[in-house]
Amino acid sequence: MATLTETLVDADELNDNSFQTKDIQFHDLPTPQEYDIPFPPPSVNPTEILEVDKGTPDSHVPRDPRLIRLTGVHPFNVEPPLTALYKEGFLTSPELFYVRNHGPVPQVRDEDIPDWELSIEGLVENPMKLSFRDILQKYVQITNPITLVCAGNRRKEQNTVRKSKGFSWGPAGLSTALWTGPMMADILRSAKPLRRAKYVCMEGADKLPNGYYGTSVKLNWAMDFNRGIMLAHKMNGENLRPDHGRPLRAVVPGQIGGRSVKWLKKLIVTETPSDNWYHIYDNRVLPTMVSPEMASQDDNWWTDERYAIYDLNVNSVAAFPEHEEILDLATAGLTYTARGYAYAGGGRRITRVEISLDKGKSWRLAKIEYAEDKYREFEGDLFGGKVDMWKRESCFCWSFWSLQIPVFDLENSSALLVRAMDDGMMTQPRDMYWSVLGMMNNPWFRIAITKEGNRLKFEHPTHPAKAGGWMEKAKKAGGDLTNGNWGERLEGEAPVELEPVKVINMKKEGLNRMLDLQELNANSSAEKPWFVVNGEVYDGTGFLDGHPGGAISITSQAGLDVSEDFLAIHSETAKLMMPDYHIGTLDKASLESLKKTSTTVSNDSRPTFLQSRSWTRMKLSKVKTVSWDTRIFVFDLEHENQSLGLPIGQHLMIKVPDPTTKEAIIRSYTPISETNMQGKMELLVKIYFPTENILGGKMTMALDTLAIGAEIDCKGPTGRFEYLGNGRVIISGKERKVRSFKMICGGTGITPIFQVLRAVMQDPQDPTTCVVLDGNRLEEDILCRAALDAFVNIGNRKCTVVHTLSRASERWVGRRGRISEDLIKEYVTCEEDSMVIICGPEAMEKSARKILLEQGWAESDLHFF
Repeated sequence: MATLTETLVDADELNDNSFQTKDIQFHDLPTPQEYDIPFPPPSVNPTEILEVDKGTPDSHVPRDPRLIRLTGVHPFNVEPPLTALYKEGFLTSPELFYVRNHGPVPQVRDEDIPDWELSIEGLVENPMKLSFRDILQKYVQITNPITLVCAGNRRKEQNTVRKSKGFSWGPAGLSTALWTGPMMADILRSAKPLRRAKYVCMEGADKLPNGYYGTSVKLNWAMDFNRGIMLAHKMNGENLRPDHGRPLRAVVPGQIGGRSVKWLKKLIVTETPSDNWYHIYDNRVLPTMVSPEMASQDDNWWTDERYAIYDLNVNSVAAFPEHEEILDLATAGLTYTARGYAYAGGGRRITRVEISLDKGKSWRLAKIEYAEDKYREFEGDLFGGKVDMWKRESCFCWSFWSLQIPVFDLENSSALLVRAMDDGMMTQPRDMYWSVLGMMNNPWFRIAITKEGNRLKFEHPTHPAKAGGWMEKAKKAGGDLTNGNWGERLEGEAPVELEPVKVINMKKEGLNRMLDLQELNANSSAEKPWFVVNGEVYDGTGFLDGHPGGAISITSQAGLDVSEDFLAIHSETAKLMMPDYHIGTLDKASLESLKKTSTTVSNDSRPTFLQSRSWTRMKLSKVKTVSWDTRIFVFDLEHENQSLGLPIGQHLMIKVPDPTTKEAIIRSYTPISETNMQGKMELLVKIYFPTENILGGKMTMALDTLAIGAEIDCKGPTGRFEYLGNGRVIISGKERKVRSFKMICGGTGITPIFQVLRAVMQDPQDPTTCVVLDGNRLEEDILCRAALDAFVNIGNRKCTVVHTLSRASERWVGRRGRISEDLIKEYVTCEEDSMVIICGPEAMEKSARKILLEQGWAESDLHFF
C-alpha cells in the first residue's frame, strides 16, 4: 500500500518544541469512495540533495529530479513535465508542484518553527506579533483546494515570437493542493485595521538583491470570505516543504502566484499599494507597443497600477495529444480522446472548453469535470482544517476537459485548437498579446498535426526544456507568428526574414596580404607583438599604451592564436577598432601548425603559478559562504610552495565552461588572497542570479556550480596598474610617486581597491594615505567590511572609509544614496601628488569620471580598473 507522509503538529508538540512524523496508510484516511472527494496522489518526500544543488545556497533542500529547471541551476524555478502533472490528477504532489523562487530558500530548522514570528503592523489599532504557535492555536484552521498559477505560464510562446524580459515557462507553471491554515481575514481582524487602510502588504523571509520579496492586495479582498485568501502551513496534509514556503505562506486564490508570498514574515496594512521592488517591477502586463528599451528608460510604465496583474485570465491547454506523440493510424481505434486543463481567475467558473480542427471555423464542445465541486458537499475536517467550500460559490481550481474525436477528423486536420470561456463570458483570444515581461499569455492553444506516412505526429507550440515545437519551426521557415495564421503563409505572402546575427568585420577593407608562420614568428616580440584572431594577423604595437588590460595583455600573446580569449572577452566596441591593426591573413598550413602549439602548459616545479602566454589549471578545494549571494572560492595551485605571481593591483583571467552550452566563459578577476600566500588563491565573488528581468551573470553562476575538486584555467597577470609600495605606482610601464590614494568603488569593484589598500596599510613604513568611498545597495552587500574597519581602527589616520547605501534600512546610521557629486566633493578633493583609482559598475565609473574631471582632476590622475 502506498503511503502518504504527514508531519503532525499539534499544540502539545509545539509546547514541547518537538515534531513527530509518521507514515499514514491510505486506509487510515477517509477513503475517496466514502466521501467522493479527490485525495492527494501518493507522495514521496525527497531526502537526497541533488548533485546540481550541492555548492549552491539551496544545498539544504532535497528535490525531485523530474522537475524541469528554467533558470539554470539557481535560483530554483521549475515546472513539472506536463504529462506527469496531468496524470497525477486534480491534486499535485508537493514534489511535482511548480516552484517560483527569486533567490535562495530560507533555511528553517524544525526547532525554530514554533517561534517563527509573523508581525501585523501599519495602519492597525492593535499592532501585534504572532508566533507559529499562536497561528495554530488561536485561529480556526480551514482546508481548501486551491490552484496556484505562475503569471509566466506559457511564456515560452511569447519568447519565441520576440524575447521578453522573463525566462521561458512552458504550459505546466501551475499546480493544485489542499492548503490548511487560518483565513487572513481572521488574523487582520485581531489587529483591527483603521478606517483609512486600503491595502495589505506582505513580505517574506527570502533575502534578494533588491530587499525581501513582497507585494500587496486590496484590504477589502483579504477581508472578503468569498475571495478565500488564507495563510497556509500545510499542503496536502503535510507541513510545507522548503520550496513551498516552510513554515508559513500566503495563499491568494484566483490571482497570480506572485501574490501568494512564501516564508511569510509581515502583514503591513497601508493606504497605498506596496512599494516593494518586486511589486513594482514584476507581475505587470505593459502595453504591447512598449519595448524593453522604452520600459527601461521610463519608470512610469512600472509604477502605473493599471498594468499590475491580480486576477488570473482564462486559459486552457491540451495535455493529450502529448508533444511529439505519434498516432499509428493502422492500430488506432475509431476515436482519440483529447484531454487537458482549463482555469479562470477571480473565482470565476470555466463554463465551456471548445476544440476546433478547421482553424477556428467551427468548434466542438468538450466535457468538463469540476472536481472542486465535490468538496462543496463534504462536511467535516480534513488534515486538521474545516472544509468550508459549501459556503461559497467561488471557483479557485483548475478543471479537466476531454473530447472524443474521430481519428478520421484528426487525419484530415493540420491542427487542434483549444479555447475556454468563463462565467463572465471572458474567452481566450485567437492572437497573442505580446508584452515586455511576457506574462498572462493565453491565446488559443494549438497543437500542430503532420502526417508522416501512416502516422500522425503532434507538436505543441514549445517545449520548456529543449528546442522544438511548431512555433520554432514556423519562425525558421519565415512564417509570421503574429499574423493570426500561426506562422502559415497566405498565398502570395512573402516569408518573414529572420533578424540576422550581427557580425562585426574586423578586417581592413581591401587588404589581401598573405603571411606565413615564419613572418609571424619574426614579428612576435614585446616591441612588435603580432597575434592571430580567426586566422587574421594583427599588430598590437600601436595600442600598447591604451589597452585597458595593460601592455602585457598584448605582448604576452605575441605570436599566438588568441581567438578564443579575444572573442570571449572583448566588446563590440573593441572589435570595431580591429581593422586599424589588421595586417594580413595567415595561410592555412601556418594556422594549423600554430593551433597545435597553442596548448596549456603546466609544470609542477615552477615557483610561480601564473603564466602570461599559456593557461594553467588550479583546483577548487573549498567554498566559504559570505552571504546568500557572495562566496569566497579557495583554489589549490599546482603545489603547496607555489605563489600565484600576481602583482598588487593587477588581475588574472579565468576560464570556466558554461554549465549548459560548455562554451568557454572568460573574465578578469582580482583575488583577495594575500600576495605572499603560497599554494592557494582566494577569490571573492558576488553571484548574479537570474531574475524575471535579468538573465544573470554567466561567469558567476558557472563558478557557483563548480563542485569541490573541479578545475579552472587561469592566465595572467593583466592590467596597466601596479603598486610597488611607498607610494610608487607603475601605469603602462611608467612610474610615478603619489602621497595619497582616493579610492572609489562599488559592489565587487572593491577587490582591486582592497589589494592596494591592504598593501599600504600593512606596511607601517608606507606614508601613503587612503580615502575609500564604497557604494552598495544594502548593508549586507558591503564586502571585506571587517578588514576595512580594522584598517580604520589602526589609529594612524592613514585610512578613511565611507560607506553609502542606495537602499539602506531604517537602522542604518551611515551615508545614504549613491556615490554622488556632493560625496566626491567632500572626500575626493583635487590635490598634488594624489591619484584616484576607481572600480565598479559602468554607470558609476562613467558618472565618477565626469564629476572628477569637472572638479579639476587630470585624466592622467584617474585610473579605472
